[in-house]
This record gives sequence, C-alpha cells and structure tokens, in this order.
Amino acid sequence: MHEIADVEQALRQAAPHRLVSVVEDALRERCHALRVELRLADYGLRTLQLVERTPGADPSVPIHDSPQGRAFGAQEPYVVHGPASVLIHLPVTVRGERLGVLTAELPPGTDLRPLLPGLAQVCEALGHEILVAERDTDLYVLARRATRLTLAAEMQWQLLPGRSCARPEFALAAHLEPAYAIFGDNYDWSVSDGRLTLTVTNGMGEGIEAALLTNLAINALRNARRAGLDLADQAALADQAVYAQYRGAAFVSVLLLSFDLATGEVEAVDAGSPRLWRLRGHSVESIRFEAQLPLGMFEDTGYVCERFTVRPGDRLLFGSDGVYAAVSPAGESYGDRALARALRGTRLLPPSQVPQAMLRELSTHHGGGSLEDDALVVCLDWHGAVSTVAV
Repeated sequence: MHEIADVEQALRQAAPHRLVSVVEDALRERCHALRVELRLADYGLRTLQLVERTPGADPSVPIHDSPQGRAFGAQEPYVVHGPASVLIHLPVTVRGERLGVLTAELPPGTDLRPLLPGLAQVCEALGHEILVAERDTDLYVLARRATRLTLAAEMQWQLLPGRSCARPEFALAAHLEPAYAIFGDNYDWSVSDGRLTLTVTNGMGEGIEAALLTNLAINALRNARRAGLDLADQAALADQAVYAQYRGAAFVSVLLLSFDLATGEVEAVDAGSPRLWRLRGHSVESIRFEAQLPLGMFEDTGYVCERFTVRPGDRLLFGSDGVYAAVSPAGESYGDRALARALRGTRLLPPSQVPQAMLRELSTHHGGGSLEDDALVVCLDWHGAVSTVAV
C-alpha cells in the first residue's frame, strides 16, 4: 500500500457512484483482495446497509451483533480468520463522523500488519469522497435507509451538519428518534478557528408544519451567525424571521451556546424547552438558565446571554422535552433523576455512543413502545485546549 496518493487521486476523478469500485480495483491490485464491500450506518444507527447489492451478500447487518458492527463501534479494524480467506472490517470515519465500515476479503495467510496503515488512509479518503459525492448522487443517501423516511424526517435530516464531530478540544455526537419519522427536534453546530457554536432546537407541531418551522429557524440562525452577529443578536434575528412568517401562531424553542475553544468559557441563550445537564466526575447537575421567550412568539423580543465555564473532563448532555418529559405507562415522568442515573451509567462510553444509549434507556422507561414525541440527545465531551490537555 505504497501508492495511497494514486488511490486518492483515482477516487477524486471517479464518477460519484463508482467510489466503491475504485477502492475494490485498488485493493485487488495492491492487496490481492478477493472482494470489497462498503456498508453505511442507517439513520437509526441500528444496522449497516450495503451500498451496492451483490449476489449472496446480506443487504443489512446489525450494528450491535456483527463483525462489521464491532469495527464500527470500537472504531478499530476487526479481523476474522477463516479457512479460505481473511476478512478485515475497517471503520470509515471523517473528522469524528462515523459513516460506516469497509470490508475486504483477502487471501488466507495475508500478513495484515504492513497493510493496516495504508488501508486506514484509503478508508479516510473514501469517507471524504462520499461526503463530496452526496451532492451529485443519491446512492449513499439511499444506502443509509433501512426503511422509507417520512417527508418531515427527510427535511429534518437534510438540515443536520452530521451525527458526530471530533476536534482536539472536544468530541460531539447527537441522535434523533424516531429516526424515520422525526418532527420538530433538530440540532446544528459550526466550528471556527476559536469557537464552537451549538444549537439545539424544538419546533412546535408535527409533520410537515414542524419541519418547515424548524427549517426556517435553523436557516435564520445560520444566516445571523454567518453575518458575524453575536449570540444574542443571532437569537433576535431568528426570532424576527419566525414572527414575520407566523405572527406568533408558531414558535421554536432553542438553546444556543458558543464555546471558546481556548478557555472553555461558554455563552448561552435559553429560549425554550431544550435543557442541559453536566457530568463532572460522578456528579450530575442540571444547568438552568434564565428562561427567555421562544423564537417567534412576539415581535422584537430581546435576548440576553448568560455565561458559565466548562472544564476538561466535563460531559455535557442536551435533551429535548421528548426526553426529560417522556412518561412511562404508569404516568411517571422520565425527569432529572432517571436522566442523571442514565448519564452516570454511560460515563465510560465515548460520546458517539451516548445519545443512542440514552434513547434506548428512554425507550425502556416508556415501556418499549414507540415514543409519543420525537426525542433528541446531544452529548459533548470537553477536552480543553491542547495546551491544557498537555499539562
């Protein structure tokens, strides 16, 4: 695997729908691969879906009980030795965004040690090209679907920046349920040279109405952020946009945060129902802010920033009201106590696995049935500035 640059160039020049074929050709030539397949994680993060159907291949394998799922969950290569071949499953991840798993079937007795660094580079290059290719083909978007999305869910997923993101200063992940029928819950983030801006939203209503409302609010917030406005003015501009369209008949609850990557200082605007909890050591604390009006309720609402500080080692959890207000069949609210218990119980998991684990716990509380409201969990692990980590 000494010609990684050639593989990367071939990927860049390939037609968007032929990326897997390019990788397969490269691995056949350089590693004598017998077979190559790519699987992408579905929207619910329950299965790994085959990108290109091949005879005899299982179109879907579970994430939590398969060799491919082990590679995806651990984010490390997983090898299965058989009498006729060696299967190596490799995570395909881009800047913390876990896309799926590349599987290569190699001849028996293949020495994998000299191949692994090059294979990891090929997977990274493939991941980057998939994200670019999605602008021009539906192949990879369709592969992520274990079932059909509702139109509202389609609109909401198209808004999202991704499901996870990793930088030296932090690791961030989020998940929405029910993944194929979400309504108004959403999230957004943007990382600049010195700041992370994170937005957690909950638009009122259901179906298309909720999706349209959330689309308007998210794009108004992005427009204000990209214009260089501070956090309070971002909220004010989005508030005006929503009010101008709905005249107070519909509104969006939002929690906006801006993190200074060097110091851990955080600015926050709490305009509605999304809430925040902090795990510091073994202690879980609900971080409450002064409640301000949701976006779009009244004309020309003013917003004020509040401030707090995160420390290296802190874990922050953000949840919509579909999480903390969910009720059991007996009528018991999920609430702070159950959420704190679940947050402590998942403290050893990486952030990429926490949101789905929390939502599984919520489903159990709910009696195992479908949730009555869509639910959003965002998990952020704060590592601090590089100089802080090194001390």
